[in-house]
Amino acid sequence: MGRIIAIANQKGGVGKTTTAINLSATLAEAGQRVLAVDFDPQGNETSGLGVEKDSVEHTVYELLIEECKVEDCIVKEVQPGLDLMPSNVNLAGAEIELLEIEQKERVLKKSLDQIKDRYDFIIIDCPPSLSLLTINALTASDTVLVPLQCEYYALEGLNQVMKTIKLIKKNLNPKLEIEGVVFTMYDSRTNLSTEVVQSVRESLNENIYNTMIHRNVRLAEAPSYGMPITVYDTRSVGAEDYRMLAAEVIKRGEEL
Repeated sequence: MGRIIAIANQKGGVGKTTTAINLSATLAEAGQRVLAVDFDPQGNETSGLGVEKDSVEHTVYELLIEECKVEDCIVKEVQPGLDLMPSNVNLAGAEIELLEIEQKERVLKKSLDQIKDRYDFIIIDCPPSLSLLTINALTASDTVLVPLQCEYYALEGLNQVMKTIKLIKKNLNPKLEIEGVVFTMYDSRTNLSTEVVQSVRESLNENIYNTMIHRNVRLAEAPSYGMPITVYDTRSVGAEDYRMLAAEVIKRGEEL
């Protein structure tokens, strides 16, 4: 049965979609069967994996409003071993349409429950806000992986995420756990990066991944070419960082 991991942080610009794309790709590269779910109306994960988001017939939007079946909105093998549920701007309208549906927080969960046995991992890229979409993603997930940028306001964003997870755990998904925190845009040359890492380690009892995602130009360039970093520049620092993170995620799953 697949582990469903939400990649979430209510603060934007922390490397959330970059992590969703490249963790999915490196897990698949490591021999896992992976489904990437683009649950952000911006559709950046979809285009970052080489799929033209505005020409896809069925997206997660059509799935949520029951205009298609789960199988219809899965793009097979965007990379070897990696399938994708695409998204585009239409998903923004789902918030309003979901309000009229019974158990509106569990719509995504019902769909993923039908297919999770086919995958080792289902990775959900959440929008950078506490919306009904994010609530759906967290209700459907087993764990939450929180990307945290090494910057001054990092702890503030982290505290918001922790509060949200506690609320979802209490009211909607008692099994939800923190998968872990991963530091992104890490620059070992700056005191700030070191201070943020130290501060979070001191204040957080949750799992913090040993792998840090270093600030890397090739990593930033890859999505504009519609490729994960493992394809765009397989020997780059970014590719190696995400391979190490995938190894840690797999190992953690074996320990659970």
